[in-house]
Amino acid sequence: MKLLYTLTFLVILACGILAFDQETYQPLSETAVRDHFLDFTRKFQRFYKGPEEYEYRLKVFRENIETSRRMNIREGNNNYGITKFSDLTSDEFRKFYLMEKKTPKEIQKMMRMDSNKMVSNSYAKPAPDHYDWRNHGAITGVKDQGQCGSCWAFSAIGSIEGSYAIKHKQLVSFSEQQLVDCDNNCVTFENQQSCDDGCNGGLQWSAYQYLMKAGGVVTEKDYPYYAERYKCEVKPANFVAKLSNWTMLSTNETEMANWLAENGPIAVALNADFLQNYNNGIADPAWCDPTQLDHGVLIVGYGLETFWFGKPQPYWIVKNSWGYDFGEDGYFRIVKGVGRCGINTVPSAAFVY
Repeated sequence: MKLLYTLTFLVILACGILAFDQETYQPLSETAVRDHFLDFTRKFQRFYKGPEEYEYRLKVFRENIETSRRMNIREGNNNYGITKFSDLTSDEFRKFYLMEKKTPKEIQKMMRMDSNKMVSNSYAKPAPDHYDWRNHGAITGVKDQGQCGSCWAFSAIGSIEGSYAIKHKQLVSFSEQQLVDCDNNCVTFENQQSCDDGCNGGLQWSAYQYLMKAGGVVTEKDYPYYAERYKCEVKPANFVAKLSNWTMLSTNETEMANWLAENGPIAVALNADFLQNYNNGIADPAWCDPTQLDHGVLIVGYGLETFWFGKPQPYWIVKNSWGYDFGEDGYFRIVKGVGRCGINTVPSAAFVY
């Protein structure tokens, strides 16, 4: 079905309806929008409370379709379209799936980024043009945070899973729910505390600190994910991975790639507003504000795509936590080397014993 939506948008593009000339841009017809919406409700099993809500969600859906078409025009590609979030307003999307926005400066000061927490390029060898930790047994399957702002936990756990797999040659899925339930670690910025708070957001780096204090993390099997916060029930006797340290990384994307290829996946934060409409391909949302970080994800690799026109395009391969029905089977790609959406501003990684 995802292929069908992609092909539909390509047909629209080929027919000139999705023209790249802003002056000749025309919205889709009411019939076309209603047909797309009917397909959407069937695919994602949407059931609304009567005709009033149905028409309201149709209106939101129409606005999101046109937003996607305009984004495609601005980027000169066809990366955006109908997604499982297409019946949500932008405010609803942020409320359910993102966190309160923070600037890189705020986060860096919270984490007291000093020299002993930074890794310079001297610690990493020059990297190959392509690298993907999914091909080296260091990345667990795509997970789904649900309507819970726990992306920070999935990002942090992803870094730990990668570190553990690389060191112990065993891929284990660890528990995000342990962080959601048990992590209350706080950091201070300009006399204001920011605490890890389950579905209300948190910081990967603060999660590392909690896990070092707690003594470790249990497996997802022992402490499964519920997409809500409950009383902490972790049993230290069941700890499997124990953190020895964590580090912030260089914000230079060449150095980030060098470090990733040698050491493992990288936990990052970015401005994720554009992901509500992302379908596939290498996203290049140049309008994205890199100082407004609101989503934690995991960089698992990078590559270089050569098109029949233009220059080769370097990109990051990023694991999300919105299920397999998001983007490219749960992943997205974004341009590499230009700091797009702030993806390079607060990279970090955990180390395990």
